[in-house]
Amino acid sequence: MAKTKSAYVCNDCGADFVRWQGQCTECGTWNSISEVRLPSVTKQQRFDGYAGATAAKVIRLDQVDLQDVPRFSSGFAEFDRVLGGGIVPGSAILIGGSPGAGKSTLLLQIMCGLAVTDKALYVTGEESLQQVALRANRLGLPTQNLMMLAETNVETICQLAQQEKPRIMVIDSIQVMQMSDIQSAPGSVSQVRESAAYLTRFAKQHNVAVIMVGHVTKDGSLAGPKVLEHCIDCSILLDGDTDNRFRTLRGNKNRFGAVNELGVFAMTGQGMREVKNPSAIFLSRGKEDTPGSIVMVLWEGTRPLLVEIQGLVDYSPLNNPRRVTLGMEQNRISMLLAVLHRHAGIQMADQDVFVNVVGGVKVNETSADLATLLALVSSFKNKALPNELVVFGEVGLSGEIRPVPSGQERLKEAAKHGFKRAIVPVANAPKEAIPGMTVVAVSKLSEALDAL
Repeated sequence: MAKTKSAYVCNDCGADFVRWQGQCTECGTWNSISEVRLPSVTKQQRFDGYAGATAAKVIRLDQVDLQDVPRFSSGFAEFDRVLGGGIVPGSAILIGGSPGAGKSTLLLQIMCGLAVTDKALYVTGEESLQQVALRANRLGLPTQNLMMLAETNVETICQLAQQEKPRIMVIDSIQVMQMSDIQSAPGSVSQVRESAAYLTRFAKQHNVAVIMVGHVTKDGSLAGPKVLEHCIDCSILLDGDTDNRFRTLRGNKNRFGAVNELGVFAMTGQGMREVKNPSAIFLSRGKEDTPGSIVMVLWEGTRPLLVEIQGLVDYSPLNNPRRVTLGMEQNRISMLLAVLHRHAGIQMADQDVFVNVVGGVKVNETSADLATLLALVSSFKNKALPNELVVFGEVGLSGEIRPVPSGQERLKEAAKHGFKRAIVPVANAPKEAIPGMTVVAVSKLSEALDAL
């Protein structure tokens, strides 16, 4: 009997070590190194990589075929947008999300729709076949052609899939999959790592698109070793609170398209429904002007998105006033407040500051700086801002207003939704007048405050 080999791997960065130690020297994380039992593989298996190549040869770069990668639609335009235009045959896709976000519901809708014209295999490891069938019947999905399999052994799944030859296969979920030659329990680092690598090789070798469902940890990151995200082609995250009917699908990694694309879905009694115009659902504001509320224009992937941001400033009886943010980075709010004090003379050191992005949207770009400061000043002075005003721009440490990408497209999107006035950086001022909109170009924070 061959001797079982072990390795020690960091769960955060995937670095390998010859023995256990308390701190990972690569990323500096404490208590993140765990033992991984390596499977006993043959010589041929050892040299098969994630790409699944069996007979490699060296060619020149100019000999590479530049033909576009073929894709097929999932039936959901928002899902195809996040993937870069559709599903690529032979790709390995990882979709994560918190419990109850709707991962299984969305994938079941996609698979039932694709099974009408193509072979599709849905592998469930967490739920029974009866539970999946009940959900499909409740949603009114076509169930005649979808092939189902309740199995957790990866070798058995790939063997059956090789016989059925599906075009697309869903693994729900990767955390419950296991390989027979690894002794650790399902969900451990070694099982998740080897199972994902085995499924990725199968996808490449047989040209089958494999979608793996992954769980997330309490901080929102995908559970399991970091190498899991390295070996797959696309990593997308379905985000949304259980008390909010809207879900956002965001791409974190994509070898076949752009990242940071955003798809918006609504959870209904008939399953997940696409939101064709996301800006409309995030702009459900009252008719009356209220202090501390303003609309900004974000740029998500390849399209603009109008989002309302709310600010509340109130006197704090505490020695250390609170800085609470929902949807934005808290450290950036502290920096913007320092810029506001230094270059505009507005002191909020004794005030509690609360910032909220309406609709559960997470702001990851700096174009929301100017809108955030104007909303806070509006709440601090109890002066309402007009509903027809839209603002975007980055604020520098010296109080200057910096330009942001795709300024013209942002203004056109705002004008399409009926906004009549805009405050933008000077470099983003339109060269030609936009019908029905007055654009005020500013270069300093003080000019933006005077323009209110």
